Amino acid sequence: MKIDRIEIGEVAIPLRTPFQTASRTVDAVHNILIRIVTDDGTAGYGEAPPTALITGETKASIREAIMQYIAPSIIGMEIFDLDTIMQRMHASIVNNTSAKAAVDMALYDLYAKKLSQPLYKVLGGAKRKIETAQTISDKPVDERVRDSLQAVQDGFSILNVSVGRNGIKDVESLLAIRKAVGPGIRIRVEANQSWNPQEAVRIISMMEDQGVQTELVEQPVKAHDLAGLKFVTQHVQTPIVADESAFSVKDALHIIQNQSADLINIKLMKTGGIHEALKICTVAETYGVDCMIGCMLESKISVSAAAHLAAAKNCITMVDLIGPSFYKIEAYEGGPLFTGGTIKLGDANGIGINAFPKAHFKKLGIVK
Repeated sequence: MKIDRIEIGEVAIPLRTPFQTASRTVDAVHNILIRIVTDDGTAGYGEAPPTALITGETKASIREAIMQYIAPSIIGMEIFDLDTIMQRMHASIVNNTSAKAAVDMALYDLYAKKLSQPLYKVLGGAKRKIETAQTISDKPVDERVRDSLQAVQDGFSILNVSVGRNGIKDVESLLAIRKAVGPGIRIRVEANQSWNPQEAVRIISMMEDQGVQTELVEQPVKAHDLAGLKFVTQHVQTPIVADESAFSVKDALHIIQNQSADLINIKLMKTGGIHEALKICTVAETYGVDCMIGCMLESKISVSAAAHLAAAKNCITMVDLIGPSFYKIEAYEGGPLFTGGTIKLGDANGIGINAFPKAHFKKLGIVK
């Protein structure tokens, strides 16, 4: 059973409301999709969002990386020789982690389908249900409070609040959200690399002193500033999560060994897919460090792949996967079921998706 061809397309899915962080505002996802087809006609699906500010990739670069470098390196290979396929893929081009993630998850989807099992079971897990946070965009206070109350009404008990544009004033927003939703809702803070180390300590300490009751803070300082990340971790009580600082297993190992952060946020678009994400899980398990799993602005293919990984690994104790509630349309059939803050994994083989979207999709090319 060999890889016969890789088909590439693009999907555009409008969001219900603009997604706003300290670094960008987005009103629709425009992502690259792929389908890997074997010589017996079985297909696996993958996805890559262009997130230039984080991974350095654009739609054009993702497409070219797959068509010109990754696909030629693995066409004709036996699907069950997964480790060698991954070696060839990662050797075919440096970086380009989102392009690699799309191919990786499509291969794992195929692998699980060939074993006639859901992907989370193939990865060693048995959990059928996980709980995710809802993202609250960086908006004026009244809008953030409104969005938070709506999220709670929609069934979310965890809020991931984006901050960073307003410095200390963000504490006022967080306090307003806390007052509105009450003490039973868990609040996480996504700082998006917005602060310097001293500013981060000052703001997080203020959150602690004023009773925001923040569960954690993600990436308070610039991705490259590991010394600053460690400084923040050592000077606040709130757990600190390394996000953009942790792309690879080497990054995660360095952060864990140097105690630069309390948790690692795994994103398939940073790691280059499930294969490398599993290595980070192994390192985290070895050192007794918990992980979060998150995503970029992705549609249901790659979010489903991440959900399967979260359901398979006990070291992933926190989930932040943007679900269909963010999108104006449901572009796919199948995959995990998103109901409020609950993601339910089904019994369908692979990741559970078996077709490209019917709407808002165009084909871009094929490699044989």
